[in-house]
Amino acid sequence: MQIQKVLNNNVISVIDEHGKEIVVMGRGIAFQRRPGDPVDEALIDKVFRLEDHSVHERMKMLLQEVPYDVVKVTEEMIQYAHTKLNRRLNESLHVSLADHIHYAIERLKKNHLIENSLIWEIKRLYKDEFLVAKDCLEMIEERLHIELPEDEAGFIAMHIINAELNEDMNTTVNITKEVNAILTIVKYHLNMEFDEDSLNFYRFLTHLRFFVQRLINETLLVSEDQDLYQLIKVKYPKAYECAKKIAEYVYQTYHRDLTSEEMLYLSIHLNRLIKREK
Repeated sequence: MQIQKVLNNNVISVIDEHGKEIVVMGRGIAFQRRPGDPVDEALIDKVFRLEDHSVHERMKMLLQEVPYDVVKVTEEMIQYAHTKLNRRLNESLHVSLADHIHYAIERLKKNHLIENSLIWEIKRLYKDEFLVAKDCLEMIEERLHIELPEDEAGFIAMHIINAELNEDMNTTVNITKEVNAILTIVKYHLNMEFDEDSLNFYRFLTHLRFFVQRLINETLLVSEDQDLYQLIKVKYPKAYECAKKIAEYVYQTYHRDLTSEEMLYLSIHLNRLIKREK
């Protein structure tokens, strides 16, 4: 490999065997080097092969601005999250998370801490992501000797969730708020306390996340087959009445009617919740 461009002492761009630009990071990899020089592959820490051109360009800019050690620990965090959660994460996370960690550290140095107003909802609705984010705070403390507050675990979790849902931060915040609102409707309509550690609650919660995402993005499920829907209305009346309460909330909030397909799946998941939570 030959250096195409030196971005700073620790970051270079090269052209791979397919004629595509990739970004290579390594401590001192570009020190006293210039375009055309061979790459010292023993110094390579990370190779960024980003498919999205805009993300690729933003990554190049970020790597010139964010300290090497911050980028390095962020990459360790992303790999850890991917392994621990076993979920596909959008490649934009490489940019958004490193940028967030960098400014979180800068704010901490100036004692300008930001309170996470959704920390309770994040802990409750995204337990797996939040636990991973707390481990990430420990990684930052171990590698950089900087102790960030627990609120930052909430922000890190939200960035991970963005990458899972392939959404921006505003949409993920809205999804979190709406899921919490719907859970409150279900809790009071059915007069029940959830076992939030149960597999059944986890499945219902997962369904709600994607349901609300479809609602916000106006991509509700549609089906021509009404037979199963009519059957479920009769077979699970308690669950269906609760689904109707959710539909009323959706109409009041979004002025949108739920499709019979969405009502069907809500009723099925609610019925499982009712049966298991008794």
